[in-house]
Amino acid sequence: MTTVVGGVYAEQCVEPHWVEVYGSAGRAAAAISGLAPDTRLVTYRAAPLSEGFLNIESVYGLAVDGPETPFAVNFQYTHSLAIPRILPRPDAIPQQSQLVVEDDIVLRFGMLEGTAQIKAKRAVYDPQSAFDPRPFGENGSTAEELVLILNRLEARCLTEQEDPMKAAEILIGRQDADAVIVKMGGHGAMVAWGGRYEFVPAYRSESVFKIGSGDVFSAAFTYFWAVAGKSYVEAADLASKSTSRYCETMSLPIGSEADLAAHSFNPVVPRRGRIYLAAPFFNLAERWLVEEIREQFLGMGVGVFSPFHDVGPGSAEHVAPLDLKGLDECDVVLAVLNGGDAGTIFEVGYAVAQGKPVVALAQNMRPEDMKMPIGSNCLITTDLVSAIYHAIWSLK
Repeated sequence: MTTVVGGVYAEQCVEPHWVEVYGSAGRAAAAISGLAPDTRLVTYRAAPLSEGFLNIESVYGLAVDGPETPFAVNFQYTHSLAIPRILPRPDAIPQQSQLVVEDDIVLRFGMLEGTAQIKAKRAVYDPQSAFDPRPFGENGSTAEELVLILNRLEARCLTEQEDPMKAAEILIGRQDADAVIVKMGGHGAMVAWGGRYEFVPAYRSESVFKIGSGDVFSAAFTYFWAVAGKSYVEAADLASKSTSRYCETMSLPIGSEADLAAHSFNPVVPRRGRIYLAAPFFNLAERWLVEEIREQFLGMGVGVFSPFHDVGPGSAEHVAPLDLKGLDECDVVLAVLNGGDAGTIFEVGYAVAQGKPVVALAQNMRPEDMKMPIGSNCLITTDLVSAIYHAIWSLK
């Protein structure tokens, strides 16, 4: 039998519209429910989310166990890449008695309201904390075979090592893990075991929904490795493909290996270059959007030229030459066409004339206004996060 243990939380997102009850454990259990129908979900059952729990049980056929709590934890996002607002504040969440779980296969997530001590033959542990990831065995958890799945920040917090290979080596030695997987965003994931290292790629998707993508990766890896018997690298690659499908479709459960084989996957090839951010910035909302896009690029290690930040306001004679110089020195343009700003439209035409890839974020635009961008092979999307990723993927 397979048990998923972790948090089940309320989730709301402004764009795209998303109001669900999942959390890491709820989403992971739902993800593998179609492939492992005996999956059990163990969590703190928040009484205010009773309808959400009923939905998880009825839609995915899951058995849900765990003590009831009188409060719920809520994650609120402006978009699917945003840092969520968590209510109550993490430091104000009442801590609950430790859960105890024993099963053949256990996927354990870190939680906000408590912890889970597990005993398993095969275990996968995803600490799920950007600031204070806890070691697997700290609470008495044991496993005959253990795989740790972390992002680079979690690996650095646990080892004080920037190099993921060195971090994995320390984790394998210190936590008695058989393998460590370090997720590295667009650079895919590094799989380390027995003194060996191998990388699996991330895969592109037509649209990108990021809430819970890491949960799906951990769930898919758990199934393909612990249940289906794939190697660490094979399971990680299938998990990466499953994550790509989830990011595109926003749907669960994940597909089987045969289902994945029926799709064509385009691996992400990390590239260098600079992105020109063409967008109006004449009011607070527009400036907020420019700031948000720029911060997302910088956070992913991508160079960006923003006229608002790198040139600023000024006369036409001052601004135009500097903006055009910035365009000349960039490789890709992300253009915010919302509102049909004349300067942004000019920058798009200039980039198209130079043969530069253009990704356009176009929301609430009239079809008549989109003829030239569409006809000149600009990539058009109505979703902010998809626009950000496609701009990065367009770098040479």
